[in-house]
Amino acid sequence: MKRCAMIQFNLFVVTRASQAALLPVVLIVSSINEARPSPIVKISLDDTALLTEGEKSIIQFQAGDKTVTGTIPFIQELCAQFPFLVGNNARVENEWISRLDSFDTLDFKALDPILQRLDTHLLFRSFLSGYSLSTPNIALWGALRGNRVTAATLKRAAVESLNAASRERKLAKSREGASYDVTLKNTENSVVTSFPPEPSGYLHIEHAKAAPLFWFNDYFAQAYSISRFDDTNPSKEKQEFQDVILEDLALMDPSPLRFKYRNYASDYFDQLNDYCLQIIKSGKAYADDTDKETINHQRRDGIPSQRRDLSPQESLAHLEEMKMGTPEGLRWCIRAKISVDDDNKCLRDPVIYRCNPSPHHPTGNAWAIYPTYDFACPILDSMEGVAHALRTSDRDRSPQYQWMLDTLNLRTVQVWDFSRMNFIRTLLSKRKLTTLVERGVVWGWDDPRFPTIRGMRRRGMTIPALREFILKQGPSKNATLFYWDLIWATNKKYIDPISPRYTAIETKAIAKATVTGGPANSYTKTRPKHVKNTSLGDKVVPFSSSIVLEQVDAKSFNQDEEITLMNWGNAIVRKISTDGSTGKVMHLELELHMAGDVKKTEKEVTWLSTGAKIWSPSNTLEEFLNFNTEFRVSGLADCNVSEVNAGDILQFDRKGFYRVDRAPAPGVPGVFFNIPTGKQK
Repeated sequence: MKRCAMIQFNLFVVTRASQAALLPVVLIVSSINEARPSPIVKISLDDTALLTEGEKSIIQFQAGDKTVTGTIPFIQELCAQFPFLVGNNARVENEWISRLDSFDTLDFKALDPILQRLDTHLLFRSFLSGYSLSTPNIALWGALRGNRVTAATLKRAAVESLNAASRERKLAKSREGASYDVTLKNTENSVVTSFPPEPSGYLHIEHAKAAPLFWFNDYFAQAYSISRFDDTNPSKEKQEFQDVILEDLALMDPSPLRFKYRNYASDYFDQLNDYCLQIIKSGKAYADDTDKETINHQRRDGIPSQRRDLSPQESLAHLEEMKMGTPEGLRWCIRAKISVDDDNKCLRDPVIYRCNPSPHHPTGNAWAIYPTYDFACPILDSMEGVAHALRTSDRDRSPQYQWMLDTLNLRTVQVWDFSRMNFIRTLLSKRKLTTLVERGVVWGWDDPRFPTIRGMRRRGMTIPALREFILKQGPSKNATLFYWDLIWATNKKYIDPISPRYTAIETKAIAKATVTGGPANSYTKTRPKHVKNTSLGDKVVPFSSSIVLEQVDAKSFNQDEEITLMNWGNAIVRKISTDGSTGKVMHLELELHMAGDVKKTEKEVTWLSTGAKIWSPSNTLEEFLNFNTEFRVSGLADCNVSEVNAGDILQFDRKGFYRVDRAPAPGVPGVFFNIPTGKQK
């Protein structure tokens, strides 16, 4: 510093240079001069020099016999001459100073990874390091503002940030009381809801929203839910579905305090039968043997059934036939006598009991009649102490729910209808999903193409991401059609920081290469599995003179082009041997150039050493919405994948995130499912 104080530095600036380029210079020079007893950097303005086309500024900096030309070299020289310009963490800030040249290009593809790296670095920071503005911060700002490509990118990012902030404010407002203000009564002591899934299939994503305890427990001080299986249809229900539902609920909400207790509609078959007798005796229900198609037609057109005026005694007699499961009983059902032509078609004499002699998985053959959901749900909600019935069914069904309670003189339950969760090009109908499973179109209910909780988790969805997505929707009544990229983008936030990085290349078209100027013998080095999360440990990277690359990369190379081999360094393409008939690259000769700057190459490629163990083949399965929904790609992976286990999530460089569905083993190929990130087409 004393040496610098004795030298007069001269700075020559063209006055017609861009303000974006000059402002950082002026700020930096001012900070230098203010820090000295007397100014040591003298600025000279040149009104005569002309700028060439595309030139941002002409700056010359003279320090003794040394002359530096250009804004970025000038700033880099100043930081070298005056160490106090750099913040407390000199290593970090000098690293960004050394990268200033990278921001001078107008090629967005080259800029994008640099901007991404900067964005990640600033994710939890306001400055490059420390808590104050230093010269590298000013220089970096100037480099960004002085480049028209980055300036445009920053402008778009600012607009997106404002829009995101606006959405976040709306979401915060929603969580504070907008969408979550569902005007529930009697919530002072607790919120008591119910979740009555039917064990006729696996839970899918809409069921996650339909379980109100997941979002109400975060809003009300005391909230719990009564989980009750609506096991009233023995033709569709299985013990398997019941067990899986319980497991999925436990995964989504492991707290045992959220559920008051778990039970079954079948626990109340005796009481429900009594209520059926009561409603028939009161003249509010009747037996009907009209076929299903005719009933649907009559309800649609407001036509009364010919059986509507049966006496209670006649209806009770037919109910007894139904209970025995006889052929005569199978012809009949019990219908509520509400209305024939009400504008709300849900009130047009709905069916409340059916005959079904199929064995029931909890009760066996004890019953041959079963209540419908519309009859059983309001009765059991009232009996079990449910105070707040939150329903995703059609809002037209709520008056029917209330009619059952009023007609049977039961304790009232407050109903809140919220919208269904619909996804574009997605089947959420349990009946249609069942058909796909039964026909063998998919592997099963946990198929990674399925919107079931099991299928999504097998594809790579994490429970925290699923919960965050559901919580953000809240109990809104507004019908919304979602795109899958939104939930997968949420998931990426959770998996990106904890996914180790490995290398894999496709085997369908491999290009072999010989590397000269490198190792005479094979050797290995360790590299971090995740450069931003060293807690994940290290991986082994083998090096040798014989490597393989993907054909698509090899075809993009030009003679004498300098490329970057990821996790190794730069190499120059010295020879390309191709098959004249197919255009396939048969062999490459690469000359290592370790002194090369990896920031200046256009192509950064993955590779594998053939001098080390390679797991082959490793199948990666990628699913897309298409008539052909299954795509398989065979590949080679580096030796480190031998450590992974089924269920692990990792990232293959330049390919994306994957979940290990089957871990590789000697003689057994691994299976990896591609995880969407919300950006893939």
